Parts: sequence; structure tokens; C-alpha cells
Amino acid sequence: GADEAPFKVVKVYFGTDRKPVAGAQEPRERFGDERGQAVTYGFTEVSIPRGHTTGEVESPWFLRRYLETPRRHVVLMRVQLQGPDVFYGELEAHAKSRVRSPLIFVHGFNNTFEDTARRTAQIAHDIKFPGVPQFYSRPSGGAVRDYISDGNNADQAVTYLKVFLTEIAERATFESVTLIAHSMGNRALTRAIMGLRNEIQPANLRKFRELILAAPDIDADVFRNEIAPALVATKAGITLYASSADEALRASKAVNGARWAGDSEGGALVIPGIDYIDATNVDTSLFGGLRHAYVADSHNVLNDMHALIVNRLPVGKRLGLDPLPDAASPKYWRFRR
Repeated sequence: GADEAPFKVVKVYFGTDRKPVAGAQEPRERFGDERGQAVTYGFTEVSIPRGHTTGEVESPWFLRRYLETPRRHVVLMRVQLQGPDVFYGELEAHAKSRVRSPLIFVHGFNNTFEDTARRTAQIAHDIKFPGVPQFYSRPSGGAVRDYISDGNNADQAVTYLKVFLTEIAERATFESVTLIAHSMGNRALTRAIMGLRNEIQPANLRKFRELILAAPDIDADVFRNEIAPALVATKAGITLYASSADEALRASKAVNGARWAGDSEGGALVIPGIDYIDATNVDTSLFGGLRHAYVADSHNVLNDMHALIVNRLPVGKRLGLDPLPDAASPKYWRFRR
């Protein structure tokens, strides 16, 4: 039967302002790190092996190009470009088929297009997401030294991300959209949402029902004073996952000298209207020695995202979270050890 298949294929839609690579044969080579001058649309197909471990993006240790196989690994198998009309036509067919909502992942620092497709498929699979998984990918290198140019690209991507989100809201009749941003992706996403407040109909803005900000690479004071009030005003549900064990945020603090909103060291960022969850205690695989990927690596966080996104449970009703300072008047939550 279907359950015996050696792998499952997850179809993941995308928008990107990366420039398509002319003549590229391999799916992983279809988009590089160069900026495009427009949004390119399409879908990817990603394999999830039958023996998949929750939280992992299985990959060979080396010689990936030759050793990668869908039976054992999470593989980007196909990239299909689409014109906007075809793209939104397919999404609208999903919206009409009562698939409740899309999930859109905006990736962090240091991710390739391929990384993002594989990661989005893995998250959607692991949280048992019933809707349409999508991602938005901006030009970003695959090397840690690209931190500064990545930040600049995150700022440029705001324009194109706003176009993408506006069209999702206006051209497909989804009732609700869940947005997940990781690390530097939070800069582009939060600024896009802030910009859209004045640019699209309130009814369309309200479709962005759930915002999940994971390890946000945003200055904590800027977040508290400028960004949070604008996000809370949209009436969306807002969840912020933070950690004091986040080495990537620490490294970026060393470069920039500021405290980030996603770093819980020095206390929680308690803001009315935002569910702040301290993820310091959670199990994470030390991906490349940096704990920055805990959103997708941790069973606890994936379980919590399932409860939030799929079961629509408020933070006080979800398992595995302790209210702090106490249950009577919780100001924020922390994952149990």
C-alpha cells in the first residue's frame, strides 16, 4: 500500500527574489545567491524518507551530489517555475478545496534555496500540517561570513515579500495564513507586515492570523518600541520562541553589540499581545555547532507548533510549557526540561 512507499513527496510552493540560474540542470542549482528584480513563483517537490526522524533534515555526510537518495534523505527532487496566474490558480484551487490555510516559512541567515525547500517540507511534515506549505526565499549565501550581506538582502527582500504576501491575501480566498520566520527572516517578515498595515485592506491583513517569530535577529529595543506595537495592532496571534543557548544570536551580538529579541539571556521580553516562549531547555541537534535551528530541530518546539497551528490551542492550554512567574498571572512560558 501507499504506507509502504520508501519515501513520501511533499509539494512546497515558493516565491523568491533570487535570480533564476539560466541553463541549470539540477534542482539545487536553479537559484543561486544573486538578487533578482522581481518575484519568481513555482513549486518544489521534496522527499521525506519512510525512516525519517522528527526534526532532522536527513542528508549524507559528504559527496551529497552523488550519495543523496530519497529512500534515506530529505531531497529537493524537483523545482518547477510557474507564472503568477498559474501559481495563484493552483493556490486558489487549494483554498476552494477547504484546505484551511497555507503556512509560509521565511528562512533565516545562511540558507540556500535548497536548504529552505527541504526545511519547509520537513517542518510541514513533522507538525502534520494539513494545508499548503510554502516558503519565501531571499538571496542568502550558504556561508557564515555572509552575515552582513545577508542583512542587507533581508532589507531588500521586504519590497518583494510585501508583493508576495499582498497577492496571497488578495488572489487566493484563504481564511487564514500562518507565517513562520526564522532568525534573520524575522527582519524581512516583521517589516513587510508593518508596511502592509497601510497598503492593503484591513480584511486582507487579518488573513495573516498567526505569526511565529523564531530566534528573531532583531534588536530587542527596536522590537519592543517599534515592531511589537505594530504587529500587536494587526490582532494576529503572535508567538516568539527565544533561547539564551542560541550561539548564532550570541555571535551576532558580538558583531553588533546589541541584545536580540530572540535571545532570552537577561530575561524574557514580556510584551502584552505576544506569547513569549523560552526555548533554552529544549533538545536540539547542534547543527554545525550552532543551536540556531532549534525551531525545526526540537521535538518540543515542533509539538508546540502542531498544537498552535493545527489544533489552534492557546499557549495556556498547550502541554510541555511552564507559566512564569506563576500560573495565576503568567507573563511568559518556558519549555519544561
